[in-house]
Amino acid sequence: MKASDLTRSARRLARRYRIDDGARFKLKSVDPADTDGMTDSEEAEELLVQDKKLMAELQDKLYAQDRRAVLLIFQAMDAAGKDGTIKHVMSGLNPTGCQVFSFKAPSEEELDHDFMWRCQRNLPERGRIGVFNRSYYEEVLAVRVHPEILQAQHLPPELLNDKQLWRHRLQDIANFERYLTRNGVVIRKFFLHISKGEQRKRFLARLEEPEKNWKFAPSDVRDRRFFRDYMRCYQDAIRATATEDAPWYVVPADHKWFTRLVVSSVVIDTLDELKLDYPAVSPATRRKLASARKDLLGE
Repeated sequence: MKASDLTRSARRLARRYRIDDGARFKLKSVDPADTDGMTDSEEAEELLVQDKKLMAELQDKLYAQDRRAVLLIFQAMDAAGKDGTIKHVMSGLNPTGCQVFSFKAPSEEELDHDFMWRCQRNLPERGRIGVFNRSYYEEVLAVRVHPEILQAQHLPPELLNDKQLWRHRLQDIANFERYLTRNGVVIRKFFLHISKGEQRKRFLARLEEPEKNWKFAPSDVRDRRFFRDYMRCYQDAIRATATEDAPWYVVPADHKWFTRLVVSSVVIDTLDELKLDYPAVSPATRRKLASARKDLLGE
């Protein structure tokens, strides 16, 4: 498939799952098992291979241009496939221009700073693609669902008792993302939306297949009891922070092959929107290049 056809196909698929005005968004409007009518996983894999080649070409121009940074944020329930999606979709990129950071439970040092600090210090540089496997959104998701986590954070009592805490944090996130956008950081956020039934199926596979045992943690089952609470928090977060400049993509995650194709489509659409090209060479520089070529040929 030609690059122009790939780009058009990617744009159509990406826009189907894009939320850039969260005011009326309802999570139940997205079916976790949706595949946009696709049934052939092998065809999707072939498209992904082509997508990765095009992504690599676009990334090269992003790196050469050195004007913008791209930040991809991945959020999901356990077993939704974040790690696998990042691994498969980003595997074709040049590691020099791509940075991946995973954010787990905060350390004591991180708890002694504001809740965005650890993510801020790992933002991508200009010309690079940064990938956050979880992010500051955990502070309005897991921390909101489990109040004991909030109590363990080093916060003043008046903040712990603030009834508007979650609304304020969501406002701060939206303002922070607006600030980043105004400084040349292109933000795209993914919620890999898995159904509770498919999550159960994947957890059982982790327990029954020895090579997958290492993936399972007792806390995984505990969080299933709060599945509905998590869905409410995700919906609130998307409603409060989905904007034209920092949209969310609610990606159906019951079929991994389709999840990966949607994510690669979003990356292509995002990079294509930037109208990337290699930096123009000035006449003076061209003369220097010609001189250098002459010297090399004369050796």
